[in-house]
Amino acid sequence: LEFRRVLFRSLKQIGIALHNYHETNNCFPQGWIGVTANQPDVNGVNGWGWASKLLHRMEQPALYHAINFKLSVTNAANSANIVKPLPMFRCPSDSSADSWVLKNSAGTAVATLATANYVGNFGTDGLDACLAFSPGAICKGDGVLMHNTTIRLSDIIDGTSSTLMIGERKTRADLDWHSTWAGIVAGGEENLQRVLAVTDHVPNSPSAHFDDFSSHHATGGHFLLADGRVRMITSVIDESVYKKLATRAGREPVADF
Repeated sequence: LEFRRVLFRSLKQIGIALHNYHETNNCFPQGWIGVTANQPDVNGVNGWGWASKLLHRMEQPALYHAINFKLSVTNAANSANIVKPLPMFRCPSDSSADSWVLKNSAGTAVATLATANYVGNFGTDGLDACLAFSPGAICKGDGVLMHNTTIRLSDIIDGTSSTLMIGERKTRADLDWHSTWAGIVAGGEENLQRVLAVTDHVPNSPSAHFDDFSSHHATGGHFLLADGRVRMITSVIDESVYKKLATRAGREPVADF
């Protein structure tokens, strides 16, 4: 029961920070920022993800101001910052280490990053496809958090009470399922999935895809909705309903869930 209380409090805190960000900027943060030579680039500078933009709104002003957001996530000037364990981004039922090593496709270490268990809603699918995008292309999903794109509350025409914003992602070191609050590291294996997720399968699906939302809870996963509420969504939810919850403007009616 205490684990559940801590989890709800953390997701609520993230929700308040996201809405405070929106109040100040008239939009939610980008899922991540990536630019090369003044062109969009999924692996470009600076890579910082949505969660990093909330730190000063979540009792971490010193860390927020210590980060040089003009430099990449993995620049030496930021190396001590990106390993900081932050309890508000950890699910209390996830007992994994506070940090992990991201490797490239050849198995070479490219960064050490802090562990996180809450990732943003990119949408129903398509995050994998972004990895093949050439510079010049912006990778957009049908969710709320994505590449170089800010979404306003007014863009969520499906209704904030039926649109997912943030959800759980469990750690499984045996499958290299690691997520982080920092952002995207160019060259890292499955780097975009480290901060975002899709609803390709229901929570904790036996398909076991890393880019899905997942948790260590037997019955499903917890989510922050765009209106700031926190809900458990079970693993037996109808998949079509679950996908509708992921879209911001799909114009689909959503049954009770």
